Amino acid sequence: MFRHEPFPVRIGAGNLRAMKLRRRPPLRSQPSGAFRGWLVGLCLLCGAASALAASPVDVYDFPDSEVEARYRALVAEFRCPKCLNTNLAGSDAPIAKDLRAAVHRLIVEEGRSDQEVRDYLQARYGDFVLYDPPFKAATLALWLGPLIFVGIGLGLLAGRWRRRQPAHLSDADRARLQRLLDEA
Repeated sequence: MFRHEPFPVRIGAGNLRAMKLRRRPPLRSQPSGAFRGWLVGLCLLCGAASALAASPVDVYDFPDSEVEARYRALVAEFRCPKCLNTNLAGSDAPIAKDLRAAVHRLIVEEGRSDQEVRDYLQARYGDFVLYDPPFKAATLALWLGPLIFVGIGLGLLAGRWRRRQPAHLSDADRARLQRLLDEA
């Protein structure tokens, strides 16, 4: 196999003969058949993956722009049960698609008001779908938890601050401290 020489070789009678006898690798202008097959397979795989990754766009018909604006506002208001902190409008999860279809059905086909849609989704999926859950016994920890943690943090800070008060030294301790400082 051809080796690259790290330093230039002086051309002499013996070296010229060695250079002629050295085998050089064949020049290839096209990849080999096996490599070409792998390359085509990789391109097909990437194309299929990108086609699967593209999510379908929900297309709904609305009687007028006011109903469409209501739909978009409601879909932006509800949280996706699967995606945690993504609203229904921004989620690609199948449950979010079903909930968008339910909101469309409730607004367009059944003619329900925004509050009726909120009540329906809250009754069916619980307080989790609301970004602003109501204040009740089940959500008490959710509402009061941050206040409790802030109180604990302030209490810890106050305790540290009290411990940082300067210590009271006796006259003998002050004299000893002054002696040590003068020696240094």
